[in-house]
Amino acid sequence: LRIAVMEIYGSADGQFKKLKDAYKRNFDAGLDVGSSLAVTYQGKLVLDMWGGFQDRNLSKPWCEDTIINVWSCTKNMASLCVLLLADKGQLDFSDPVTKYWPEFGVAGKSDVTISQIMSHSSGMSGWEKPIDHTTFYNWEEACSLLAEQKPFWEPGSAVGYHAISIGYLLGEIVKRITGISLGTFFKNEIADVLGIDFYIGTPRSEYERVAEIYMENDSPPALDIEDKDSVASRTISNPILRASYSASDQWRAAEIPAAGGHGNGRSMAQCMAIIANSGTVSGKEVLSTRTVEKIYEEQISGIDLVLDTYVRWGMGFALPAKNDTWMSYFENQRTCFWCGWGGSLAIADSQSQVSLGYAPLRMEESVFGSDRSDSIVRAFVDCLSALN
Repeated sequence: LRIAVMEIYGSADGQFKKLKDAYKRNFDAGLDVGSSLAVTYQGKLVLDMWGGFQDRNLSKPWCEDTIINVWSCTKNMASLCVLLLADKGQLDFSDPVTKYWPEFGVAGKSDVTISQIMSHSSGMSGWEKPIDHTTFYNWEEACSLLAEQKPFWEPGSAVGYHAISIGYLLGEIVKRITGISLGTFFKNEIADVLGIDFYIGTPRSEYERVAEIYMENDSPPALDIEDKDSVASRTISNPILRASYSASDQWRAAEIPAAGGHGNGRSMAQCMAIIANSGTVSGKEVLSTRTVEKIYEEQISGIDLVLDTYVRWGMGFALPAKNDTWMSYFENQRTCFWCGWGGSLAIADSQSQVSLGYAPLRMEESVFGSDRSDSIVRAFVDCLSALN
């Protein structure tokens, strides 16, 4: 899929020229066909670019306000909501989940803590009972099934990516404490306060500008899983997820706090700027510095039982890790992030006061994104070392 000339729009501060060039090269090489990329520095947008198309037929140009399903980058925003409740003194990360959600305490889960869920170590990485993706549209059912079941491993003993389940686990805790859904809480306390164009549960009024994500052959997440009884298989294959599901009105409208958020590079960079600037953006304190520091306290590390790569989790966010992905590129340990299936990125660096968001149309095979995401992160890290 090659286009002679892809138009790139927007602007970039000179200090981020290397990143701007890497972004353009991805288009020139045919790796990118439509996306947005943004960077904030000290809370201000210093790179805000977009280009290409917002549909697989390459007929509708990607616009300044185009938004798209960013898959697991949504987890960053869900974590911000829980951090905010901790900051307000409405929960403690060491609390058992049952303090707020008593029904969760059966089948060996009475001691599971909020921090174990935040760090993907609770053993609740997926659903035991066979479900399909339409279960994600039924909040009560998705949560009650999780509340009833046994953990897949002893909570706290290992890390295993809670691919979709974490959104319901955290979301139900938020709902029990506040009386409102996580998506509504995010809107009221973060998006509306800072004027951020990001949705967990996208209103119909925004559908016109939603880009139609696509993946060659509509294949499920590319993980090499042979053992059908493994944690990885039980997590990823129940249900099998396909990119095309995100094009439905039901998916857009549903609150799926681990994978259904809609935004773009700009809005993700702005969300991550809360962390990059120690909790205060545009003169508004969203989180205290003390709470932001919690993010960087390692909760668990090891070979992930689902992703089969070495990861480190702080409180709700991944931390730099020496593995074979772009996670190993960060020199600075005061960096946190997570990515979305197929290549979207959300990164914060509290030392440099810089954040990045990237949202692409065409999905790469790898869960972590491949060459395209790699080149963006590498160029970003180069720009940061020039800043410091």
